[in-house]
Amino acid sequence: MAHYIFENGKMKNIGEGSFKLEREIQGIIEKNLKLLFDLQYIRSEFELHGLRIDTLAFDKQSNSFVIIEYKQDKRFSVIDQGFAYLSLMLNNKADFILEFNERTKTQLNKDSIDWSQSRIIFISQSFTTYQKLAINFRDLPIELWEIKKYEDGSVSLNQLISPASSESIKTVSKGDTIVENVSREVKKYTEEDHTSGIPESILELYNKYKDMVLNIADGITIRPRKWYIGFVAKTNFTDVLLQKSKIKIWLNLKKNSIDDPRKLARDISNVGHWGNGDYEISISDDKNLEYIVSLVKQAYLKNK
Repeated sequence: MAHYIFENGKMKNIGEGSFKLEREIQGIIEKNLKLLFDLQYIRSEFELHGLRIDTLAFDKQSNSFVIIEYKQDKRFSVIDQGFAYLSLMLNNKADFILEFNERTKTQLNKDSIDWSQSRIIFISQSFTTYQKLAINFRDLPIELWEIKKYEDGSVSLNQLISPASSESIKTVSKGDTIVENVSREVKKYTEEDHTSGIPESILELYNKYKDMVLNIADGITIRPRKWYIGFVAKTNFTDVLLQKSKIKIWLNLKKNSIDDPRKLARDISNVGHWGNGDYEISISDDKNLEYIVSLVKQAYLKNK
């Protein structure tokens, strides 16, 4: 991707540099894990049973572990390595919990972890066509991110999104014990998981809400979780749950930080709930949709 700087009314091309070592990329990612991925850093170089994990992190939103690997080698298989690491985790859960507790000086118990949302992130300066095509499955808990370094010192990080696919990794991995075992326990959630079985009127309302939220600004992405669908800028700013007769909307705003003259947002700061933030709105029609999206914009501006 071309990279430019604007100077004195003219566009100037900034040449692409390179990282000489994986360790350099690892240092940048680990020092900025919260900013880049909204993850909690646990440790580097976690070795267990002959496998070494470059970076071990924790996702507080999904209560799950995340493994990050940095690759220069163009020959590695993202499927084989990804599932090998996920299998290592699922077969040694106590070791991962112990590592978290010792490194963070907090107490995480096994019942609070959602192992089904475990995932692995590969980061490289570039991936081959074969590696990119390998992630074209709807239920693959593996992400590819390309990192670029430029001559002016700037860095870009972009996720490679595969085309929408209805095929499951399970259909092409029959006989592969590791893939089959991991796939039984780990699930990558999709919008379809949340929209299946929902009445047409609610789906139409959701799609209208989704389009309006995505039009708030460029760069907003949808991230389905186990219990809700998240809309993400830098982090989740609104989450939704589709039900048979209504949609629940959560706004990632702290108590007393919302400007809501119509008082549509309910304070749930002292109530257990899914989603992020202290405010919840329930809708069953589009009567107040434009006003509600104006509240969502407040959450976006706080979390972009």
